[in-house]
Amino acid sequence: VQLQASGGGLVQAGGSLRLSCAASGSIATINNMTWSRQAPGKRLELVAGINSGGSTNYADSVKGRFTISRDGAKDTVYLRMNGLKPEDTAAYYCAAESPHFCTSSGWYKGQPKVVWGQGTQVTVSS
Repeated sequence: VQLQASGGGLVQAGGSLRLSCAASGSIATINNMTWSRQAPGKRLELVAGINSGGSTNYADSVKGRFTISRDGAKDTVYLRMNGLKPEDTAAYYCAAESPHFCTSSGWYKGQPKVVWGQGTQVTVSS
């Protein structure tokens, strides 16, 4: 299983971007999908999450500006970011939690494991 994130870029303050993260490979079940970010010199911050039922949660810093959604048929999670601020500048990482997926050694089924994408850079200029 691999996660491929895309959609980052350079945008002016107040602008918008939509990040996408697609899971490839054989996955029987995906529980939670999340977006996190890490700015230079700062620790990783959970930005938003969505579970298999569609319930969402957000960091206080992005509530009202960011929207997370997922397409279960495509095993894809999105992050719509509006009203971007310079402090949103960071590398954004997606992650998916699954208890049942295919690995190079065969199918895994057990305690949920988290798979991380490679990250996409978002830079907001003032």
